[in-house]
Amino acid sequence: MPSSPGSEDPRKAGTPGVTEAPPPAEAHPNQAQEAPAAARPPEAAAPPEAGGARDDGLQAELDRTQDRLRRALADLDNYRKRVARETEQRIEQARDAVVAQWLDVVDSVERALNTTDPGPVHDGLRAFLDQMDAVLTRQGVARIGRPGERFDPERHEAIGVVESAEAEDQSILEVARSGYARGSHVLRPAQVIVARRPAA
Repeated sequence: MPSSPGSEDPRKAGTPGVTEAPPPAEAHPNQAQEAPAAARPPEAAAPPEAGGARDDGLQAELDRTQDRLRRALADLDNYRKRVARETEQRIEQARDAVVAQWLDVVDSVERALNTTDPGPVHDGLRAFLDQMDAVLTRQGVARIGRPGERFDPERHEAIGVVESAEAEDQSILEVARSGYARGSHVLRPAQVIVARRPAA
């Protein structure tokens, strides 16, 4: 039986000029939905000028610390040098004090040698004096003041002046007591008699 036109299935006969909207696409369960750009909150960031000021302050503090460290190292180096010099000076002073006592003994032996007649005693004193001079030499101590040398007020002590036409003016005629020095350091000046040219 033919169906009447009014009995057509409305799902098959679409309305003329009207298109059906496609079904909405299903979102994938693992796909995150991004919020619109306008909906996202702005990222919080520190003002650039605040970070720059903090860096400048840290750099200034670092410079001050390094400067204090350099000053401390320089002070420590100067302290070490000063202590080394003072220690060396104390050692030299103690050594000079011992040598000065030794020189008194040498003077006594020399006086005894000058007042002793030639013989076994004289020879024994001479050997003893030579041995003492050898000890002084090993300590770097040498005699100063010999006849004929030019008088030097820093190394000689004039205890008398004698006019002499033969000797050179301001030269040493006689040594009354030997002097001693360690290098350029005079331990004891020599007591000498100095020649002077006669007045015209």
